[in-house]
Amino acid sequence: MMKRPLRKPPAAVRPAVPPAETFRRSRRDRAAETAQDYVEAIADLSLALGEARVVDLARRLGVTHVTVNRTLARLQKIGFVNTKPYRAIFLTAAGNTLAAECKRRHETVKAFLRSLGVSEKVAELDAEGIEHHVSPETLAAFERRIGRR
Repeated sequence: MMKRPLRKPPAAVRPAVPPAETFRRSRRDRAAETAQDYVEAIADLSLALGEARVVDLARRLGVTHVTVNRTLARLQKIGFVNTKPYRAIFLTAAGNTLAAECKRRHETVKAFLRSLGVSEKVAELDAEGIEHHVSPETLAAFERRIGRR
C-alpha cells in the first residue's frame, strides 16, 4: 500500500496563529494569574484596611491560609512581596507596579464590557478572567473604543 504525501492545507484552512503558539501563550497567562490576583488583592486590602494579612487574603481569594502562605513564599522569592511571620504583607516596588497594571487591565476590560451593555455584575466576573489573557494590542483597542487613550 502506497502512502500519499502529506499536503499543506490551503491558506484559508490554516489558522492565522499556529496552535502551539496559542497554547503556549495560554499556559503562560494561566501561570501568571495567581501572582496577579495576589498582588492586586494585597494592594486592595492595604488600601481598604491599611494592611494585608494572611487571613484577609485567604478570605478574599477563597483559599486556605496554608495556600496563601505557600503562594506568598513564592511571590517573595520572585520579588513581589515582603512578608514576616505574624506580620502584615507588603508589596515591593515590582509588586506595586504589577498590581497597578492588573488594576488598569481589569478596569479597562470591565469598562469595555459595560460599554457593550453587559450588566455590572457579569462585567465584573468576566473581567476577572479576561484581564489575565488579553493582549496589549487588544487592551489598547478596548481603551480606544471606550475613550481612554
